[in-house]
Amino acid sequence: MNIQLSDKINALEASATLAMAAKARELKAEGKDIISLSLGEPDFNTPDFIKEAAIQAINDNYNSYSPVDGYVELKDAIITKFKRDNGITYDHSQIVVSTGAKQSLYNVAQVYINPGDEVILPCPYWVSYSDIIKLAGGVPVEVKTSIETDFKMTAEQLEKAITPKTKMLWYSSPCNPSGSIYNKKELRALADVLQKHPDIIVVSDEIYEHINYIGGHASMAQFEDMYNRTVTVNGVAKAFAMTGWRIGYIGAPTEIARACNKMQGQVTSGANCIAQRAVITALEAPVSKIQYMIDEFKERRTLILDLLSDIPGFECNKPEGAFYIFPDISYYFGKTLQGSLIKNATDFSMFLLEKANIATVTGIAFGNNNCIRISYAASKEDIIKAVKRIKEVVS
Repeated sequence: MNIQLSDKINALEASATLAMAAKARELKAEGKDIISLSLGEPDFNTPDFIKEAAIQAINDNYNSYSPVDGYVELKDAIITKFKRDNGITYDHSQIVVSTGAKQSLYNVAQVYINPGDEVILPCPYWVSYSDIIKLAGGVPVEVKTSIETDFKMTAEQLEKAITPKTKMLWYSSPCNPSGSIYNKKELRALADVLQKHPDIIVVSDEIYEHINYIGGHASMAQFEDMYNRTVTVNGVAKAFAMTGWRIGYIGAPTEIARACNKMQGQVTSGANCIAQRAVITALEAPVSKIQYMIDEFKERRTLILDLLSDIPGFECNKPEGAFYIFPDISYYFGKTLQGSLIKNATDFSMFLLEKANIATVTGIAFGNNNCIRISYAASKEDIIKAVKRIKEVVS
């Protein structure tokens, strides 16, 4: 039998972060001492007060299908969180709970993008944005940024990228992979450009919101003139160390939220019932309950930046949030290291895996050919050991 897969799946790229993590696990299974700095996953356990809420939910016999768009009590907690942390007021009809923020993003793309619609992506962008947009028939329009601008798109760049086919703008703040944060003034400048183009919808991915080292998180939907044009995406995976619990959510214009609910009802239906009950407790808790993780990430950021500063050819900005370093390593392009010719970021990332047993991710996956992403969601001991290895193999 000749099995012919669809053109859609054949054109889809595998997730570079998941692929590198899988490669690292494979090499570890072969007995190699791999230090993985590739996956965007906190190395903390889920806080006990959240786990206890999940256990209580099991004992309370939460085992039936949940509402497609989430439990009312969870929606209440999300509404309170948006008001408390972001100054945004949503009602129940504007909230949709999904199986992770990735599904939230996929839903939005599927219900709003038609074939040929253009979606502006400031580079670097999270690895899955481009392919989620392509799956919906959309056309990603990459706007290149650089380390000199802290990897942030300017209002002038946004204006130049807009065409009659532009349907949406997607970005994350704090950004995965650069750790950059758009402040309120910078978002306002982008919003002023969008006022000239009233049909463009914004997707603001704020999953790293609480992993913020400068304070003052800003949301596009805070602006009254952008409220009805912004989909705010969030979840509990990163700040609450709940990656495997798979709960994300959106606050959105009612029409988009209802469409996402309709879409999800035909795909996965409601998210895991036990996880939802646990997330109620997570979101109702003060941010101070997870501050210990944020403080530790900040210390690791200082550590890895100090260590990398001793390696020639690693040009780093100072990330303001998330838990990634996105160094420009183009200094090595055209050079031969231990018999390997380095032509681009992918070559360099694979060189580190093969010669230093360090797993990173090529910047090409994030729309930037000059950088690699290094996650410091790892122990200080592993960070010290990993950077030492990198220094040895590039010397």
